[in-house]
Amino acid sequence: MPHPLVSPEMIETYRNDGVVLVKGLFADHVDALREGVARNMADPGPYASENKKKEGETGRFFDDYCNWSRIPEFRQVIQASPVAEVAADLMESRSVQLFHDHVLVKEPGTSMATPWHQDGPYYFVEGRQTISFWSPLDPVTQATLRCVAGSHLWEKEVLPTRWVSEEGFFPDEGQYIAVPDPEAEGMRIIEFDMEPGDAVAFNFRTLHGARGNQSNSRRRAFSLRLVGDDARYVERPGRTSPPFPGHDMRAGQRLREDWFPVLLNR
Repeated sequence: MPHPLVSPEMIETYRNDGVVLVKGLFADHVDALREGVARNMADPGPYASENKKKEGETGRFFDDYCNWSRIPEFRQVIQASPVAEVAADLMESRSVQLFHDHVLVKEPGTSMATPWHQDGPYYFVEGRQTISFWSPLDPVTQATLRCVAGSHLWEKEVLPTRWVSEEGFFPDEGQYIAVPDPEAEGMRIIEFDMEPGDAVAFNFRTLHGARGNQSNSRRRAFSLRLVGDDARYVERPGRTSPPFPGHDMRAGQRLREDWFPVLLNR
């Protein structure tokens, strides 16, 4: 039987649409995550970014990732929450392995949108059984996550780009499609009004983005990326994001468990 937060209908929706809402996934851990985000912003890691604004843009958009091992609140929530069980159910996987965490904070009046993108092409991991959980730590209506239903099933991945410069992250040799405009192209966009602790679950290959935060309140979000049974290391044509230098893995191998811990093995 799936976890009480997961229904058979949600599993089917995740399989077909690549995105589903999990109400209250981190509801018992919101305060801890807020403390962790505050600690992260006060002491950013080596991959932290302020997403330097273009001319005319306003506000502050901070993001940072790969801090779970040094931010005790993040580690505590990963261990104490039901996130691994829910991930296993939605991915239809026996095992769940931690890939990385990600913090994204848009202060009030931040005009910069999170560009449309798929996470998968930035990563050195491929597989059908992948999942990200995006959880706001503040009520959101305007700056919530937006996902394109079914985009995880597209034959080709979307070209990964650098968020500020909008340049390609890797050279495009025909294996990617250009970043689409989902609204102009009439794609089915799924988004949710969310309370702190709710989580959007989506596949690494699901096209997603978020509007700027034009409200008078902060929009703090904690994201966790996990992989399942069929996830394997894959070579990319350049430095991946996150880069994880010196990992010594080879194409086709499972991710090394000393760097990417197994959270669940049914």
